Amino acid sequence: MNISYNWLKDYLDFDLSPEETSAALTSIGLETEGLEEIQTVKGGLEGLVIGEVLTCVPHPNSDHLHLTTVDIGKGEPLNIVCGAPNVAAGQKVVVATVGTTLYMGDDELKIKRSKIRGEESAGMICSEIEIGIGTSHEGIIVLPNETAIGMPAKEYYNIKSDYVFEVDITPNRVDATSHFGVARDLAAYLKQAGKPYKLTKPPVDDFKIEQKEGGIDVVVENHEACPRYSGLTIRNIKVAESPDWLKDKLLIIGIRPINNVVDITNFVLHELGHPLHAFDVNYIKGNKVVVRTLPHETKFITLDEQERKLHEQDLMICNAEEGMCIAGVFGGLESGVTEKTKDVFLESAYFNPTWIRKAARRHTLNTDSSFRFERGLDPNNTLYALKRAAMMIQEIAGGTIEGAIRDIYPNEIPQPKVALSFKKVNALIGKAIPKDTIKSILESLDIVVNSETDETLHLSIPTYRVDVLRDVDVIEEILRIYGYNNIEIGDSLKSNLSYETATDRKHQLQALISEQLTAHGFNEIMNNSLTEKSYYAESTVFPVENNVNLLNPLSGDLNVMRQTLLYGGLENIIHNINRKHGDLNLYEFGNCYFFNKDKANPHYPLAQYNEETHLGIWICGKRHSKNWGATEIDSSAFELKSHIENILLRLGIADDKLFHEPFDDELFVSGMNIRTRQNQLIKWGVLSQKVLLGFDIELEVYFAELNWDALMKESEKNVVLFSEIAKFPSVKRDLALLIDKNITFGEIEKIAYHSENKFLKEVTLFDVYEGRHLPEGKKSYAVNFILQDKEKTLDDKRIDNIMRKIQNNLEKRLGAQLR
Repeated sequence: MNISYNWLKDYLDFDLSPEETSAALTSIGLETEGLEEIQTVKGGLEGLVIGEVLTCVPHPNSDHLHLTTVDIGKGEPLNIVCGAPNVAAGQKVVVATVGTTLYMGDDELKIKRSKIRGEESAGMICSEIEIGIGTSHEGIIVLPNETAIGMPAKEYYNIKSDYVFEVDITPNRVDATSHFGVARDLAAYLKQAGKPYKLTKPPVDDFKIEQKEGGIDVVVENHEACPRYSGLTIRNIKVAESPDWLKDKLLIIGIRPINNVVDITNFVLHELGHPLHAFDVNYIKGNKVVVRTLPHETKFITLDEQERKLHEQDLMICNAEEGMCIAGVFGGLESGVTEKTKDVFLESAYFNPTWIRKAARRHTLNTDSSFRFERGLDPNNTLYALKRAAMMIQEIAGGTIEGAIRDIYPNEIPQPKVALSFKKVNALIGKAIPKDTIKSILESLDIVVNSETDETLHLSIPTYRVDVLRDVDVIEEILRIYGYNNIEIGDSLKSNLSYETATDRKHQLQALISEQLTAHGFNEIMNNSLTEKSYYAESTVFPVENNVNLLNPLSGDLNVMRQTLLYGGLENIIHNINRKHGDLNLYEFGNCYFFNKDKANPHYPLAQYNEETHLGIWICGKRHSKNWGATEIDSSAFELKSHIENILLRLGIADDKLFHEPFDDELFVSGMNIRTRQNQLIKWGVLSQKVLLGFDIELEVYFAELNWDALMKESEKNVVLFSEIAKFPSVKRDLALLIDKNITFGEIEKIAYHSENKFLKEVTLFDVYEGRHLPEGKKSYAVNFILQDKEKTLDDKRIDNIMRKIQNNLEKRLGAQLR
């Protein structure tokens, strides 16, 4: 937000320089991001002087140029080639001397000594548009004859310099979105700093109503959306260009002047922070303003000439027949004030912030008015702002106020009450601040002390401070005015014992696994939690009814919260493939969101919503590119499996307690589901071609999604125990098994460990054969078993018994045969 230094001084008489003011504002929480010196005309007309055309003759080599000599009050007259049709000898003109920079909108022109068609030109005689004081470019500026030669143009046009602060207003500080609001805060700072100041609020004591009868009536049908609505009627005004002082005020802060009435409403907005709206009475049908909503998808044309379809909860300012304005957001095309307007109805209201915010988002509008209304304004400031604007309109545009002020305020909003403990103030700030200092700060912030005891102050908070509702809010106000830099840092360190929480552990393990995957050549990706609803439109794995939908999505591409990390990763993959980088190992930690209508609980509105942290892993392309030492190798599902096993191993989750279940669905052409008896942990496998073709991906992609929250719970059961390295040798035995094709190695492994859980240390599949010389529907597995006894060396008899037991169980339960 732009704040003018000179405008600020209209309300606050103080001695700080612009730089000191910037530092002071930052110290009290109104952070100043920039300070810029600005003139009412860009460039300040530097280098431009008043001159007199002494001679003017046609250019010998042109049919439209003239050769002139111009006296600028010093030195020899300048030879200037001029192309204006109205140039003549004896004129007083504005001259840009060599070295001057002219600003014409966004364009810049530096005047140089040059030759134009063979004749020397040492300057330029200027038009209005060339020096930025008007829009005419049909000829040069001709000044009155009495204008002094050699006078700087900036003196003739009374160009003033100002400084503009770019203040970064936090969302809670709507009270500071105006010049008077900033002046009020700065006055509190100056008081505590012991610096001289005088704060003056523009008076409205002279406001009066000339004609008691008449005026536009007001009806408010929706008091929830509009708790207060004030308005008055002004007749017989003259809409014209604003006076220079008003235009200059607005131009300095970047507001384009329109006409005197509209400029006054903009002035009051930036003066007091309260938006106003002026309606042309001719368009108020039925002489009645009605504050209400209109039916869903009612068409309405706004000031930008865009036709918009209204939502049933868009609050509208209407006449007796139709809408005139989206309340607090944007005006209508027809009801605005123009040069033909003679009578106006001036609106000053307090709208429900939530209603305004939602309406602005629905129509993707962000105006100066909506910016303030949606943050919450002072409901008790409507009349003051209305009177201030009405008096300015009468002063500048004339007119007569007709009828009483209409003020619809059925339920007055009281000042918040807060009990403030001195002990809590000192405890939170970390320093004992004298009670008199605390009360002085509160007084400078318009916070009234209703009563006090030795321990407590009972306070009334002004309604313009919508963010101060609790004692801690008041303490924050005391601290920012007292000064954060005035709180000393002691020599002692006060601390308490801490312990590791589940969240700490989750983040530590997440960092550990991230480092592990990165060390194996993976790149971490981060995607938006918002995604496209169309991804889930026909899904049975992630039903569309389980989506967490956004009420006001910014676009159709970001309208739901994601249920899976899968689609974001596929977007990344095709992005890289399109840039000739298809060999990818990616991983992402991110949250997924789910809605379940069956879990509705009237006492806990969030019961239907669930948020989980997931880990997604994607592999595609080549595992190894061709080089002199190795052949080219494609990535495979088994590569992904090894990374999953390493993650489980690193988290200390024992594989013998997990269930591995093959599956296929709309996402996976071949997949494996890993779970415990209670929880789903991991799904991984080969993605289906249908899913990949939806992203134009022609490579095979291997994907795993791990429920990180469930893995954290499972890993808590892990107990790390110390054991010595075995002193006795291990023994290896192999079995070549003929089994059915539908039998997995996981089943063999489980039966083996179930058969011998003391001496069997490892089971490994080292060969698979399917082909000739085998019965139909069969395959051959070559399995290696490692046996070891920690107490003694295993003898052949014990080894044979163990292997016989494993073999018998495999034959009984799987129908396996030895080859």
